[in-house]
Amino acid sequence: MIRCLMTTPEGEVREGDLSLIDVWKRQEGAHIWVDMQGESEASEREVLEGFSCHPMAIQDAHKVRHPPKIEEFENHTLIIYRGISSFDAQLNFVPQQLCFFVGERFLVTLHPGLALSIERLLNDQGARLLSRSPEQVALRVMYTSAGFYIDSLLEFETELSDLEDELLENGNDVLMRRITAYRSRLVKMRRVFSYHKGITQELTAYDYAHLPRGESETLHAITDVEERFERLHSLTQMYYDICGDLVDGYISISSHQLNITMRVLTVITAIFVPLTFIAGIYGMNFEYMPELGYQYGYFFVWGVMVTIGVLLIWLFKRKAWF
Repeated sequence: MIRCLMTTPEGEVREGDLSLIDVWKRQEGAHIWVDMQGESEASEREVLEGFSCHPMAIQDAHKVRHPPKIEEFENHTLIIYRGISSFDAQLNFVPQQLCFFVGERFLVTLHPGLALSIERLLNDQGARLLSRSPEQVALRVMYTSAGFYIDSLLEFETELSDLEDELLENGNDVLMRRITAYRSRLVKMRRVFSYHKGITQELTAYDYAHLPRGESETLHAITDVEERFERLHSLTQMYYDICGDLVDGYISISSHQLNITMRVLTVITAIFVPLTFIAGIYGMNFEYMPELGYQYGYFFVWGVMVTIGVLLIWLFKRKAWF
């Protein structure tokens, strides 16, 4: 699906297909946004070559799972961005690659599937931002996409809080598997946000020709995007650390409970060792044992055994071993 949006210096807004490109070329000062969703590589290449995009930039845009990056060419700047097609409060997300070709008067976006941030801009503020400059649209797409990430991460914070309470009350292996799964997803997200954080830092540090920091609106937009990805990176790091603390806490509680069990078993063993020793002595089958002929020997041995057991129980209770 190919959609085109064009604005003119007179404030006219036109929507259509690729035929708008010829109209745009004839109108000096007009801006155009060409969005291509799920198009074939040949179709995308044909359109991009029509805007004189660099072959190396086109090649990078068509690489599967290319790391997010920003690179400047003669008549455009390439931004490869990792967007999302779906995301929920359990951190289940489906990423997709978004490519921006930002020129002085044009913006071309490529993505294989539905992009929530692009849909929102096309239906809402796209024309207004495009009338200012194409880079405003590209930056707002990234800003909006980061907003979707933040919303889901903040919902996950509630999920994580409930999980922490549940783990303290009734920790089990099922909860541990959930926490481990969350940690794995957070690692992947942190890696993506680290790339995006690097892109926004480059935009802040270097003056790209097609994303000029000299213009206050562009600089503010770059700063807003950088702040969002800085927040996303810190949130994922914080949640990852919390998940790690929960795992360590569960292991500590399990170890403590195991130590208590082992201590009780040790106390029981310590009580029965001397009793077993006495029983073992008088269980030997020697014919001549002096105590065997004693009339009250049986009751005497029982008394000694009971006394030893009671004394040991009293001693262990005094030491608060159980």
